[in-house]
Amino acid sequence: MSGFIALDWGTSSLRVARIAADGRVLAEHQSAHGILNVPAGGFPQVFADAVTPLAPQAGTLCLASGMVGSRQGWLEAPYCPCPAGFDALAARIAWITDAPGDLRVGIVPGLSTVVRGVPDVMRGEEVQVFGALQLLGLQDGTFVLPGTHSKWVTVQAGRITGFSSFMTGEVYAVLRRHSILGRTMPDEDPPADDEALLRGVLNAMQAASLLHSAFSARTLALFSQLAPEQGPSYLSGLVIGEELRAQRLENSGVQPVLVGGQALTRRYELALGAIGVRSRAVHEQATWRGLHGLAQALEH
Repeated sequence: MSGFIALDWGTSSLRVARIAADGRVLAEHQSAHGILNVPAGGFPQVFADAVTPLAPQAGTLCLASGMVGSRQGWLEAPYCPCPAGFDALAARIAWITDAPGDLRVGIVPGLSTVVRGVPDVMRGEEVQVFGALQLLGLQDGTFVLPGTHSKWVTVQAGRITGFSSFMTGEVYAVLRRHSILGRTMPDEDPPADDEALLRGVLNAMQAASLLHSAFSARTLALFSQLAPEQGPSYLSGLVIGEELRAQRLENSGVQPVLVGGQALTRRYELALGAIGVRSRAVHEQATWRGLHGLAQALEH
C-alpha cells in the first residue's frame, strides 16, 4: 500500500495528516474548519485548502472520518450496523465523485447499533477504537471514548459488537452554563482540581441519580464547603460519576481502555481508580492508526 492522506473532520475542528505506507505520520496540521464552520457548498474548497500543503498527487487516497459523513457534512455516509470490523467499514465507504485535484476521497460511514430497541450511533469513534486495538495489539476489550457524547464500546475478535452513548459532556456544559449551578462558579474554568473531581465522582456513585446529586453543587457552595474555583471540577466529577455508575463496574473485572485527549482521559483514569477499576489510555494517535488500518483493508 502506498501512503495516503487522513482527515479527522469533526463538528468543530479538522485535523489532516499525511500517512506513510507503514503507518508513520509524516506531517499533520489542524484548523478550526469543523463542519459547523463550513459555509454552504464550501466543503470542496475547505478540503482542497486542507490537503494542498501536503502536496498530494492525482489519484492519492484520502480517507475522512467523523461528522463530515453526517447529514450536515459533505456527503452523508449511511451507518454500518454492528457487529462490524475493518472489512465492513471498507465495504461501505462513501466516495466523493467530484473531489478537487482528481483525488480519491472516501468518507468513513460510522456505526449504528440497537440498545433496548432504540438505535444508537457514532461517527469517528469507531476509527479510534480500531486504531487503539492495533496500537495495543488487542482483539477484545471495553473501550471508553470520553467527550460531548461519551461512548462505551465492546469489541470481540477485532469487531465492534455494540456500544452505548452518554451525553456526559453536553450535560456538563448545560449545567455549567445554563443552570443556577454555574452562578456559584467563575466565568472561566480554572485549572482542574483532582480532589474536587473525585469528591463529585464518589458523591454521584452513592446518590440515587444525577437529578439528586447535581443539587449538591449548589448546596455545598451555599454552606461554604466548596470553593467557587472547585465548582467546575466537582460538577465534572458528578456527571462522570453518573456515567460510571451506569456501567456497574465494581467486581466486574473489566479494565477499560480510554481513548481520547490526555486532559479528559486523565479525569476518567482518576474517576475509575477511585472506584477500584484499573484502566489505560491511548491518545490522539489512535485516529491515524485506525485510518491506516482502513486504508490497508481497502487495498486488500
